[in-house]
Amino acid sequence: QVQLVESGGGLVQPGGSLRLSCKASGSIVSINVMGWYRQAPGKQRELVAQIISGGTRNYADSVKGRFTISRDNAKNTVDLQMNSLKPEDTAVYYCNVGGLRYRDGATYYVRDFWGRGTQVTFSS
Repeated sequence: QVQLVESGGGLVQPGGSLRLSCKASGSIVSINVMGWYRQAPGKQRELVAQIISGGTRNYADSVKGRFTISRDNAKNTVDLQMNSLKPEDTAVYYCNVGGLRYRDGATYYVRDFWGRGTQVTFSS
């Protein structure tokens, strides 16, 4: 009953900007961590950025100073503003939600969820 919907991926020029968004929906009570991972061809999936409920933000060294993560707890959304994009940023970006508490009927659960992924591709 919980779904993650990602948006904002697509074609972008090197040096350009893009904003990724992820919205969690369902009978959600609370969320601990929201963030973004990415996986480029032939490479391991890596953490890009995450933001914890208390406000702490973590960024991969490769994106520090260029990417900014934010969340809206009332809307259960997390955004990733990506500026000064480089060719090496090309990847499938996955929304990740950790410690999501939700209700299914009379039962409460705490689980992690992954989005389906959204592609960031560079134009010529």
